Amino acid sequence: MIEVKNLVKKYGSHIAVDHLSFSIEKGQIYGFLGPNGAGKSTTMNIMTGYLGATEGQVIINGHDILKEPEEAKKSIGYLPELPPLYTDMRVCEYLQFAAELKGIKKAKREESVEEVVKLAKLKDVEMRLIRNLSKGYRQRVGLAQAMLGFPEIIILDEPTVGLDPKQIIEIRELIRKLAKNHTVILSSHILAEVSEVCDTVLIISKGKLVASDTPKNLEKLMAGAESIEITTKASRSDVREILSGVEGIIEIKTEQKQDGTTYAKIDMEEDQDIREAVFFAFAKAQKALLSMNHTKVSLEDVFLELTQSEKQDLAEDDEDLQDPEETADEKIMEEDETDESNI
Repeated sequence: MIEVKNLVKKYGSHIAVDHLSFSIEKGQIYGFLGPNGAGKSTTMNIMTGYLGATEGQVIINGHDILKEPEEAKKSIGYLPELPPLYTDMRVCEYLQFAAELKGIKKAKREESVEEVVKLAKLKDVEMRLIRNLSKGYRQRVGLAQAMLGFPEIIILDEPTVGLDPKQIIEIRELIRKLAKNHTVILSSHILAEVSEVCDTVLIISKGKLVASDTPKNLEKLMAGAESIEITTKASRSDVREILSGVEGIIEIKTEQKQDGTTYAKIDMEEDQDIREAVFFAFAKAQKALLSMNHTKVSLEDVFLELTQSEKQDLAEDDEDLQDPEETADEKIMEEDETDESNI
């Protein structure tokens, strides 16, 4: 459906996207993750034709987004982080206007608008002015605009921003429904949301792709993906001696606490469950085991591990400097709000 080949975007000396390549397959939900300034929004703007690349190509259904923009954009519905809404229009008027700009035939326009209003749950506010709507409802109007004409690819930049918990659940369900007939790409800062909704996760750091896999596989690939955390009255040396006879242990990390207890993290081999063996080992040694927790690496842990170097680099930079990518994206969004051709 989408091929991104060796994509580069520079803002002066700053490289926002650095030789990025990946492909998007049909009928899946893709999650786009990365710290602020990692290049997510810039990449999405290039993929949708809002922004030109310094180098590289984006192919949408066989059409180059820069060389054949009209053909490529027919396959795309896009919701930017800041929806390009005309706030002095009513919801129904705006969606009719957007449908006309998208080239939806007049005979099908009314039906298409009614369908997206129903899906985005905008029926109660369709006659209201957009400027009088809450941020959550404005986000829904932007989502309805992206779905108009039901394009094969729907790209959503932070689709649940500003929504209350009930609305977030509803949008997640809507995204799952859309994935039955569409390819969905979404960026989000809510890692639990990406883990729950997405089939594949793409993690970007410093404009480069650092991981691409299912959430479960990413968690498994991390070293010490499963571990046991224990608290005991045994000393650190006793803990290691007691556990020396337990099979399936990769690594043991211990820490002496101020209250005299010892904390230990025990990394296990894949598909091993050694909790019972650990319990009986401490019982046999007559050492009290105060607590035991079985933990797994989460998508959040994976994200932090893969983007840790970027966060350290950003911390070393002058905090007063404005991110070139964010500045450029904000400018683009401002222009989009007044440019009807970008809907």
